[in-house]
Amino acid sequence: MKHIALITDGIWPYVIGGMQKHSYYLCKYFAANQIHVDLIHFNKSDHDINKLEFFSEKEKEYIHPTIVEMPVSMGFPGHYLFNSYKHSKLIFKFLKPKLDQYDLIYTKGFTGWYLIAQKYKGHINCCKIGVKFHGYEMFQSTPGIVSGLKALLLKGPVKKINRRADIVFSYGGKITELIRSLGVKNSNIIECPSGIEEEFIAQTIKPTDDKKGFLFLGRYERRKGVEELNSALEELILKHKNEFEFHFIGAIPEDKKVKNVQVVYHGEIRDRNILLEKMRYCDVLVCPSFSEGFPNVILEAMSNGLAVAATHIGAVDLLVNKEVGWVIESAEPNNILKTLDQIISENKISVDKKKQKAINKIKEGFVWNKLIKSLIKKIFP
Repeated sequence: MKHIALITDGIWPYVIGGMQKHSYYLCKYFAANQIHVDLIHFNKSDHDINKLEFFSEKEKEYIHPTIVEMPVSMGFPGHYLFNSYKHSKLIFKFLKPKLDQYDLIYTKGFTGWYLIAQKYKGHINCCKIGVKFHGYEMFQSTPGIVSGLKALLLKGPVKKINRRADIVFSYGGKITELIRSLGVKNSNIIECPSGIEEEFIAQTIKPTDDKKGFLFLGRYERRKGVEELNSALEELILKHKNEFEFHFIGAIPEDKKVKNVQVVYHGEIRDRNILLEKMRYCDVLVCPSFSEGFPNVILEAMSNGLAVAATHIGAVDLLVNKEVGWVIESAEPNNILKTLDQIISENKISVDKKKQKAINKIKEGFVWNKLIKSLIKKIFP
């Protein structure tokens, strides 16, 4: 029976984020396929993380959690990298006596930094170590000087970790091209997109109303293009008064909010049923990011019958095209405005066709119980 160590900086919903949700599904579906998972993670919620209440009783039989907290320090340039390296050393200390137990060590982000270095230098012997960086945003476009400097700090360590790892996991598409450009051998890359649980895929779409409903789903990050989206919305409101509604789900700072009745802020929603209800009320997800990996929000929106307007970045092109939505040329206000304007003017029947094709696309190629079986075959050929 296979035994994997899954090392991640949190899993959903104990920690909110796309990478954390991907980690949750990896853990869940490895366990569902009777692979033992030593889950090493931490908590940023009010839930009791030791109960693992978001897994079934059968899945829990194969999941063995350990908490290794992320170190905290005073803020200074590079403090995230400093703390990530310290965290990776703590993880290595925990894992070192158990290394011979595993058939694979799957690390997320910087969690395997020290472990991978130790193996590369010949200080330890163990199974293959894989690494998964969510979107390689530091090698994509960055909005502004501050974001550019942060990306510059991350590039060196990320490149080194990728080159030293035995396996580099990729979502595919442009992400694989980017990984190759870092000097990673093609034979070391394993592609597997993210997915959706089959039972949460909508059976039917909500017919589009005269007043189209747009949605932005996610926490505030500068690279997500919220400022550019706000600029476009201010123009759109003047041009299309009462012809659309725009909904934000996620923690958006007060000073980043557009004050208008056509723009609604719901805050962070962790309850799945409430989230699905709010999401399915809308027609089009808007994802105007400067950089992305393979956004879970797009998967979730499409599986719930929303068409998608997104910038052509990361592995987004594996999901979004003119059949299921609209491609935003770049994360600039004029391009966002142009796309939203087009959607508002588009025939409702045309929008509904895109929404239905979005559901069909997820059903055909992005369901977790199929994806995980393919991944297991690639990991253990």
